[in-house]
Amino acid sequence: MTETTQRTNTAGRQDGATSQGGKGAPGTRGSTAIADTVVAKIAGMAAREIPEVYTLGGGMTRAFGAVRQRVPGGGGGVTQGVKVEVGERQAAVDLDVVVEYGAAIADTAADIRTNVVNAVERMTGLEVVEVNIAVGDVHLPDEEEDESEQQQGRRVA
Repeated sequence: MTETTQRTNTAGRQDGATSQGGKGAPGTRGSTAIADTVVAKIAGMAAREIPEVYTLGGGMTRAFGAVRQRVPGGGGGVTQGVKVEVGERQAAVDLDVVVEYGAAIADTAADIRTNVVNAVERMTGLEVVEVNIAVGDVHLPDEEEDESEQQQGRRVA
């Protein structure tokens, strides 16, 4: 005898899955493990999508990230300033953020939280139980000019 089960996915469609002999639907056989780095990358990209976010990472983290980017094969730093804990069904995210001067920090934090939760839950199916945000700095418009002048004055890059 064939039985059909219906499930509603996140898009709101209903997919029919057929099982024979009590084996269960093909989509329910086995397990899926999602690595911490996957969730960290998703959260980092989602946080960077908010216009008021200048960058992620604290002062020392940004310094090490800048050195790492200059080393061949050092990585792009997508997960810089992002820490995650991933369980079987839930995830928690900690972000170190630098915001642009003039941004309403409380509103920016709420926007970051919403975007990170939506992205992680949509892409992984994990429940995001918390997104903790630490604003470690504010980027001032004139800081960019100072940084570029310092880099031009160096003999070795």
